[in-house]
Amino acid sequence: MSSSDSFLRERVSLLGLGAVIALGLLFLAGKLWGIQVRRGSEFQSSMERQSIRRVRLPAQRGLIFDRNGICLADNEPNYCVAIYIEELRQAGKWSHTVDEVERVIALLSEVMGVPAQVDRAAITRHIRRRLPLPFLAWRGISEASLARWAESSRSFPGVDVYVEPVRLYPLGSVASHVLGYVGRAEPPVDEPEPYHYYLPEVEGKYGIERTFNATLSGAAGGRLIRVDASGFKHTDVAERHSLPGRDVVLTLDSRIQSYAERMLLGERGAVVVMDPRGGDILAIASAPTFDPNVFSPRIPEKAWARMLQDPGKPLFNRAISGTYPPGSTFKPIVALAALENGGITAEQAFDCPGVFKLGGQEFRCWTRRGHGMVAMRRSLEQSCNCYYCQVGIKIGYDRIYHMADAVGFGKRTGVELSYEAAGLLPDDAWKRRVMKDGWRGGDTCNASIGQGALTVTPLQMAMVTSALANGGLLYRPRIALDADRGPELIQKMAWSPGSLEVVRGGMRDVVEVARGTGWRARISGVTMAGKTGTAEYGPRDKRRKYGWMILFAPYEAPRYVVVMVVEDTISGGINVA
Repeated sequence: MSSSDSFLRERVSLLGLGAVIALGLLFLAGKLWGIQVRRGSEFQSSMERQSIRRVRLPAQRGLIFDRNGICLADNEPNYCVAIYIEELRQAGKWSHTVDEVERVIALLSEVMGVPAQVDRAAITRHIRRRLPLPFLAWRGISEASLARWAESSRSFPGVDVYVEPVRLYPLGSVASHVLGYVGRAEPPVDEPEPYHYYLPEVEGKYGIERTFNATLSGAAGGRLIRVDASGFKHTDVAERHSLPGRDVVLTLDSRIQSYAERMLLGERGAVVVMDPRGGDILAIASAPTFDPNVFSPRIPEKAWARMLQDPGKPLFNRAISGTYPPGSTFKPIVALAALENGGITAEQAFDCPGVFKLGGQEFRCWTRRGHGMVAMRRSLEQSCNCYYCQVGIKIGYDRIYHMADAVGFGKRTGVELSYEAAGLLPDDAWKRRVMKDGWRGGDTCNASIGQGALTVTPLQMAMVTSALANGGLLYRPRIALDADRGPELIQKMAWSPGSLEVVRGGMRDVVEVARGTGWRARISGVTMAGKTGTAEYGPRDKRRKYGWMILFAPYEAPRYVVVMVVEDTISGGINVA
């Protein structure tokens, strides 16, 4: 092969290689153009999404007022010392930045004269989970400590005051079982676009705070922040302001509420005060009580443990969750069942020798010498057990059951509070299912005097007493005032005026007649009607008693219904009245 042929072949090879290289470069240029130009905005958006973080900003919580405009739940500023870690970061390992934050906290502690509230583990945890957000090194700092920091603030770059709203209950423990309390909120799980970070926020955990949490919480805002490759905050991008929560106005009268709670001091029990003209709850007290301020901003573990272990169960709302045998306060319902459906007349008398015997059972009256011949009105005044045992047997339990069911026993009232109990209105089917036995005459006697398996809540008794006061209108108990929604009538009892006059007259005599069982409740200048009750419970050798009284006033045009139950007492007439 000649040298010219060899040269030509080498030249062709070089040209081919050059063409391949040129094609490769052209391909790469096309790809680069596609990435940087044609799809540049797409990748730019992706990069921004990776460096932009969404922070949820809680709204200011709405306030709670009583019917007279007195504030029951407010917000107050809680001053915190915040450290912005991005301004203190150190080169190299994360531990160098943690060391620097620890050093600054130690210096701040000396300057402000308060011990550190956080440790190294808390700093490390914050850097790992919430780095772009301010690190709250102190919460609840006093004005004096803040003043000492302010004098030296220029020496502490990256440190500032952060104001955290805290729930405040100005009246302390007043209405605590109604208001409830708040606690740290969990991140919402149903948000269409979840946030990366959540600033501290509270939500209702109990009472009105829980029932109306959506109203009180308002609408959260948001902030977009740009972070660098290490996760440190670089700058704020945009912010959407939150919308404050709406206020809630309750039907409570804080003066009546405070007085009811004072009456229960040292006791275990409950008081409900209601307006029978529409079902507004004016007071709903339970004892022992608690101070909801200890839950804000967070309850210490030891305080929470003490509250849970307290035998008085201060968190338990006895007014709506406590279920008690009603004792003789149930007798007006039995009387109405007898008059309306049982063929008993108001004048028909039954003998009370002090004890009623049924088979091998004995049902004693509260006075051993008995009441003699007793008709209905006096049976209420004297709370005669023998009378109601005989009436119950004569008319049969079904009539009593249907009357009690119609006025709402055995069912929740529907009040806007959590954990309301339904109580128990027993019948033959219940007894066969639970006790594997049929209904007997002794069960009817027990139910007729408000004993046995029958249980009610104080709020149920208030609703029924309101119906006795207003002529048979059963209103749903109302705890929150709403301009768009008035009283809710759920049942109108078809009681005849004559029957109602007998029962109401007997209840009037309970208080206004000198020998009535509730005479101790009498107030000069106000005519009232009521019914006392004493219900026994516990083992026979260790019998204990619940004391009851239900009452409405003024008798001619009732404006108030009061129901009170006290645990472990002598009797309703002696103690509660």
